[in-house]
Amino acid sequence: MIPFSRPHIDQEVIDEVVATLRSGWITTGPRTKAFEERLVRYCGCKAVVAVSSWTMGMQVFLHWWGIGPGDEVIVPAYTYCATANVIVRAGATPVMVDINPTDFNVSVDAIARAITGRTKAVIAVDVAGMPCNYPAIHNVVAAAGARRLFRPASAQQESLGRIVVIGDAAHSLGATVAEVRTGALCDMTCFSFHAVKNLTTAEGGALCFNLPAAFDHEAIYREFCALVLHGQDVDAMAKSQRRTWRYDVKEPGFKCNMTDLHAALGLVELGRYQGNLDRRRDIFAAYDAAFQAEGWALLPPSVSGTRVSSCHVYQLRVRGATEEQRDAIIQAIYDQGVAVNVHFIPLPMLTAYRKRDYTISDYPESWEKYHNEISLPVYCDLTDDQVQTVVEAVKRAVREILGEGCQGPS
Repeated sequence: MIPFSRPHIDQEVIDEVVATLRSGWITTGPRTKAFEERLVRYCGCKAVVAVSSWTMGMQVFLHWWGIGPGDEVIVPAYTYCATANVIVRAGATPVMVDINPTDFNVSVDAIARAITGRTKAVIAVDVAGMPCNYPAIHNVVAAAGARRLFRPASAQQESLGRIVVIGDAAHSLGATVAEVRTGALCDMTCFSFHAVKNLTTAEGGALCFNLPAAFDHEAIYREFCALVLHGQDVDAMAKSQRRTWRYDVKEPGFKCNMTDLHAALGLVELGRYQGNLDRRRDIFAAYDAAFQAEGWALLPPSVSGTRVSSCHVYQLRVRGATEEQRDAIIQAIYDQGVAVNVHFIPLPMLTAYRKRDYTISDYPESWEKYHNEISLPVYCDLTDDQVQTVVEAVKRAVREILGEGCQGPS
């Protein structure tokens, strides 16, 4: 069976994890700090705080930013549930908007129409690794009309003076807009390093801060290091350096610090990440070449203007297929020993959000992209022979379900 995703675990990774175990530092320590510093340099942002997951990192940020009951946060309807779940858990309301006709990312025009006096944030999602049109999103929140509507409810919001732009970059480490990498494209960007991501720490994430110059990023870093450790102002590493046990907790915090065991994986993977990206782009190119002559195949963009994807997921769409036919095609691919997936079930189709009165009919582009989408395997250990096996399995499955005459318009 060709798996849908496989982490790149080799002897170099194993050696680094073993060295961490032998070092005496298995919780937050020197490797976590080194990983944060490497991410700052790689992304070009102002500060990074490594955390145990994207979800908890974002939860802490929303709390710190002062988002809560009565507030609205604009999100795309087409994303994984975590993007909206953190808003609900903060007590705020997710305001869902539709996506672009040309890709799977949030519509900037829809964002502009959704802004009200209760809007405190926009969370833009880089679906499958393609970065959103962040310059246009920044223009929307900086426009005079949006600024007039803005009602700050915390010191941080007052300092910024506008809606905060948050990047959900769970898929897009290494993606760029006008040669600027994700992590430096928004006020705050949150990465995921889950096992299936381009770069994995098994579980983990990182908050990347790139707020305007009025914000003290060194102070933000110190504050977040405390917030992710119950609010405690001195961690184990600092205690060992200061040779004192005493600490304080100024405000109740969370518990979601990254450990050195996880950071060990991240340090190795970040050191060779360009090779990972290059391999993924080669796989995208091979899929493009294999499917571009098929009339039924709608190919995902990996470059759009100045935006360049991290090639996390290849979102192939089958022109003319119903949702039921798409599901049957997926099963036929599985039956040939190839694992594929769907990214994603739109939020309004999930029970948690249907019962909150969201409905998919309000988001026609999200439905149009979802009902015939199949995500193909993309990872650096996928061989050229396996890529061809995937291609043939998909073509056979489409012919089996849609028939020999399924070419459709070319």
